[in-house]
Amino acid sequence: MSATSGISRRTEGRSWVSTLFSYASRCKGKMVLSVIASIASVAAGFVPFYAVYRLMEMAIVGSLTWDGALVWIAAAAIAYVLSKVLFGASTLLSHVSAYAILESLRKDFVSKLMRASLGTVQSKSIGSIKTVFIDRIENIEPPLAHMIPELGGSLVLAVGLAGWLVSIDWRMALVCLVCVPLGLAVFASSLKEFNAKYAAFMAESAHVNSVIVEYIEGIQVVKAFNQASDSYEKYANAVKAFKDFTMEWFKSTWVTMNLMSSIMPTTLLGVLPVGLALYLGGALSPADLAMCVVLALAIVDPIARFTSFVNELKSMEYAVADAAEFLDLPELPEADRRATKVKDSSVELKDVRFSYGEGEEVLHGVSLSMPSGSFTALVGPSGSGKSTLARLLVRHWDVDDGSIAIGGVDVRDMPLEQLSGLVSFVAQDNYLFNASIRENIRLGNPAASDGDVEVAARAACCDDFVSRLPQGLDTPAGSAGLELSGGERQRVSIARAILKDAPIVVLDEATAFTDPESEDKIQRSIARLSAGKTLVVIAHRLSTIVGADRIAVIEGGRVIATGKHDELLSVCPLYSRMWDAHVGARAWAAGSSGEGSMR
Repeated sequence: MSATSGISRRTEGRSWVSTLFSYASRCKGKMVLSVIASIASVAAGFVPFYAVYRLMEMAIVGSLTWDGALVWIAAAAIAYVLSKVLFGASTLLSHVSAYAILESLRKDFVSKLMRASLGTVQSKSIGSIKTVFIDRIENIEPPLAHMIPELGGSLVLAVGLAGWLVSIDWRMALVCLVCVPLGLAVFASSLKEFNAKYAAFMAESAHVNSVIVEYIEGIQVVKAFNQASDSYEKYANAVKAFKDFTMEWFKSTWVTMNLMSSIMPTTLLGVLPVGLALYLGGALSPADLAMCVVLALAIVDPIARFTSFVNELKSMEYAVADAAEFLDLPELPEADRRATKVKDSSVELKDVRFSYGEGEEVLHGVSLSMPSGSFTALVGPSGSGKSTLARLLVRHWDVDDGSIAIGGVDVRDMPLEQLSGLVSFVAQDNYLFNASIRENIRLGNPAASDGDVEVAARAACCDDFVSRLPQGLDTPAGSAGLELSGGERQRVSIARAILKDAPIVVLDEATAFTDPESEDKIQRSIARLSAGKTLVVIAHRLSTIVGADRIAVIEGGRVIATGKHDELLSVCPLYSRMWDAHVGARAWAAGSSGEGSMR
């Protein structure tokens, strides 16, 4: 994410403040109580100061006794404890509110990703999603949790101390506070380029995060192709550039920040001589002079604390704005969330046209009819549009023109939840979550019993490799995934789809990662999965779809021929060439295998 895009997010659409307030309103009761407790804590904190003042006054006039002192000592102690208890309550309430807001943000973040089109989500890099979801949103917590009790209390404390000084002697208040605007003026001068610098800092941070994620995710490729030096250089340069930028920014602000820190505490340098002059002139009592000195020292901390929150405010601004960019992603429209009545599991594509974003059209008027219970295969060269068609059917995107209907109902006219229940989609790149194999299969039907999961696993021919795992189906997929082949992970996905038991099954290159030995098992598991269902297969190996009721040959985003296997061999040159290449590859693989066995 560039700095420019970060700035534009603040000038277009709703502001980050309104976004944050929309979430803060969900726990406004706790936040209001936090502020009240903070102010009460500050009020209680004034009592020890006053107790010290009265003790000094009694000591100076010679009326100090143990009985009188104990009263003020007890009052100071009780007020001090009460102040800390109230501050703790304020902090607790603010932390509860902050984490409630973080929870809501993260839930809405994932919910938005689920409701947005897959194309929109995939246009965001993994690095940017990780940065926003983990880092940026987490950065919202410290300001929310600490600014409410600390900043609010600091402001009240500063105003209260200044008012107390005025009540003692306005001249002492003036000489005490005169350095404050000077320090704040120096601080304000350092903010002139702060917004631009902070935008550049966030852009550098996003870049280095993206490079780190890319390097770690691609470490296997880096090692396999011996590109460690070049890839590491890119990684190291990004890290160094981020360090250099941060250090340069720090050095550019070092003088002004230290100058401000030097000016602020000099309140005492003015208070002491002026106070002595007033005391010697009879305008101040000894107790008042001592109290002014104490208050002058105490007023610096809350003002300095206020300036330290500026950076946290800016961090929160960017965090909320970056999260809002995802929260405002366009959703797939749902006309009505009530389930619609479909007559059967047939699929009908009529003049489907589609393009990715603002790019060129990739599907040009595709029409196909897939009767209920039929087996339809989509074949064609890489990039012809097969997988795009399959993903449009499950509504990862919406068509630009034309329609896709299930059981006579346009998929855009049914709730996404209903569409998900009607279609099982098994992709070629199957992902196992960090849970047991059993729980990965159970994703197909969260309400399924262990027995149902085991039946689905057997139907998908998972028995042979599951029996090798130390805990069987209860083996964590994280460790098992390192031992499983692509075909075995594919069978777990098929077991998941079997358990879901949807009337329509879409297989996207389901045997793409299988070896000849496991291909037969995959085919048997697919047969069990698709029994009595409408089956749509994007074929990688043509031998797996020779028995299809209908094969659609796709080239350049158009259906150029349809028919059964034998028909297409005679009427479609492209299909014939693909079949010859497939048969030749199988023969070559068999020959290679034979040679290998002889060696």
